[in-house]
This record gives sequence, structure tokens and C-alpha cells, in this order.
Amino acid sequence: MLEEMEKVSAVFYQKALQPGISLNEYRYQNALFHLLTSQTSCYRYWGASLWTDYGREICRRARQILTYDFDT
Repeated sequence: MLEEMEKVSAVFYQKALQPGISLNEYRYQNALFHLLTSQTSCYRYWGASLWTDYGREICRRARQILTYDFDT
């Protein structure tokens, strides 16, 4: 899970924190929300199964948002 969290953070830095991206844009704020939600320690330290599944899904959504919204 930690590796997935790190990957999402790296993709956010690569795509959302670029010149020309306004901090007030919906796509930036949506990506930031999902990034911060994916970084909570609940997914990492509260055990396995359900919490880990939640964390993986949030990371997947964050990657999808960063890929779709910032590549189009």
C-alpha cells in the first residue's frame, strides 16, 4: 500500500504542480483532494482487507483523475 501512495504522490507532483495549472481550477482541487485522501495512515496502519481495499481504490481514482484531467 505504501508504494501505491508514493506513486500517486509522484504523479501528482509531475502533472498537477506544473506552471500554468491554477490552484483554483477544479481539476487541481479534485486531484489534490484525492491525493490527500489517499495519503491517510488509516490505509497503511489499520490492518488489511477492507481498509487496504479502500486505500487502493482511492489511489486508483487519484491516478485516473491525474491521467485523464491533466493529459487532455
